[in-house]
Amino acid sequence: MAVRIQPEMDVIRAIVNARVSQNLTQKELAERTGINQADISKLENGTRNPSVNLLKRLAEGMGMALKIEFVSTQKNEPS
Repeated sequence: MAVRIQPEMDVIRAIVNARVSQNLTQKELAERTGINQADISKLENGTRNPSVNLLKRLAEGMGMALKIEFVSTQKNEPS
């Protein structure tokens, strides 16, 4: 069951790590993005799922670009 929530946990971790790496508080990020601080808090504690557009706004507010990738679930892919 833990595997099912892993992508969500990765998104939460990425948001928090990016914000902290920029030395920004939630309030400062809210001011830069126009996203309510309470909504940023909900994203970071996992009670709200972000849209791709919202993730892009967060990234831009931190001077970053959003990168989403699909990775294989196969352990060893045959050549």
